[in-house]
Amino acid sequence: MLAKAVLSLGLWLRFAAGQDTPERGPQLPISNTEGDLLFLLDSSASVSHYEFSRVKEFMWDLLQPFTFSPKDVQTSIIHISTTPTMEFPFDQHLSSGSLRQAIRDTRQLMGDTNTGKALSFAKEKLFSGEAGARPDVPKVLVWVTDGFSTDDISEPMQLLKDMGVTVFIVSTGRGNYLELSAAASQPPEKHLHFVDVDDLPIITKELQDGIRDVLQANRLHAVDITSSSFRLMWPKLLSQETGYYTLEYAPTDDLARKRTKQVSGAHTSLVLSNLAPETTYEVALIPESNIHYFPPQTTRVTTLAEEISPTQVLISESGPRSFHVSWAPTLDSVMGYQVLYGPLPGNSVKVLEVEGRHNSTVVENLAPNTTYLVTVTAIYRSGKEKSLSAKACTLEEGSKVRHLRFEDAGPNTLRASWDAAAGPVLGYRVRCRRHSGPAAVLSVSPRVHSVLLTGLPSGTANHVCVTPVYRDQPGQRLCRTARVQPATEAQGYRHRQRA
Repeated sequence: MLAKAVLSLGLWLRFAAGQDTPERGPQLPISNTEGDLLFLLDSSASVSHYEFSRVKEFMWDLLQPFTFSPKDVQTSIIHISTTPTMEFPFDQHLSSGSLRQAIRDTRQLMGDTNTGKALSFAKEKLFSGEAGARPDVPKVLVWVTDGFSTDDISEPMQLLKDMGVTVFIVSTGRGNYLELSAAASQPPEKHLHFVDVDDLPIITKELQDGIRDVLQANRLHAVDITSSSFRLMWPKLLSQETGYYTLEYAPTDDLARKRTKQVSGAHTSLVLSNLAPETTYEVALIPESNIHYFPPQTTRVTTLAEEISPTQVLISESGPRSFHVSWAPTLDSVMGYQVLYGPLPGNSVKVLEVEGRHNSTVVENLAPNTTYLVTVTAIYRSGKEKSLSAKACTLEEGSKVRHLRFEDAGPNTLRASWDAAAGPVLGYRVRCRRHSGPAAVLSVSPRVHSVLLTGLPSGTANHVCVTPVYRDQPGQRLCRTARVQPATEAQGYRHRQRA
């Protein structure tokens, strides 16, 4: 059995070695979402045509996995310029093809960066039936900015948030962190992103997940799906005193097998178990209230195939000569695992044997700066085998940031700079954990080796880490304490006269 597995992987390695890296395929669809999603797009003259085109690509990447219809997600674009302009209303483009073409056809308006006016205009359109917006659905605003505005944003932004709009901000410039963190929904580490315009793909998945969490919060949806169970979650509509929920579920191909459960109005989740594997279930949640009428909510959930392990293989803690391999789930029916690994290109394959109760191992004695194909095979007590592969890259020797240093750059501001890390760096992540308040995370391009850290209280010590980002794994981070001089000392230094 082992010889067969080694031969099979060897053939796979030879095949993979001769192939180009495939383009990124379509993203998995995001289902059970409902809401109006508005992009506030900086279309002013402070943005270059190149930056504007990259932001349009980013918008489509964000939207691609969502489903668009009057009962799912609707989206619109408002331009920030001298006068705010709506590119298209929410209910105009309700298919992916139509929406993608509409984004491609969007043209920059130039003019002033009157963001405050655009926010007031956005508040009007997000709740306007004439603009295609819907009542009683979640509202999300994504503001993409270069960090500059010619008018005040604080009052119109607060009005939007007071009306229940969730605000995500993506700054592609050097915007003021304190101002933008106050404008974004809380907490800022989840709703505010600083990233170079060329590195927008770095935050796409994280921002998609944040938007999905908002748009799913008002809908019945399933999480923790296995081959025999899933957890249903829904918004709080009732209380223990005002009613109860009736849950009905049945396989889509045999609705006569409908099962019913009743749940207290205090609950917002329930686990359904003893389900058939690889089966799609129709689920209905019926709020039974003695005060208000709530319409039923429905969803469709498909259970996983039986005895699938591993369903994911993760590579972490990569170094120049080792990496950590983990997989999930672990099942009692698995007797053991074989971890086969070999360099690409190449035919050499090595094998590690792992007991069935473990779900990780460390692969060592590897070559630096090399791509490996890793295949984890689960061997079941029944004799069946399941395999899943992943690519792993070892880092170059010394693939870390060097010589992190700080210099005074003005009141409550330090400039952090560093020497470039070795190898094909895609960018750098700079994390500043302030003496008090939330941490700030900035993403910059590989060409940038310094950033301004603003809003640092005088006389404080702040923890700063810089991490190089590679194609498959982050490199080794370098951390230092950045100390800000007390105000009196800093002012005295700045005004000292030469002899």
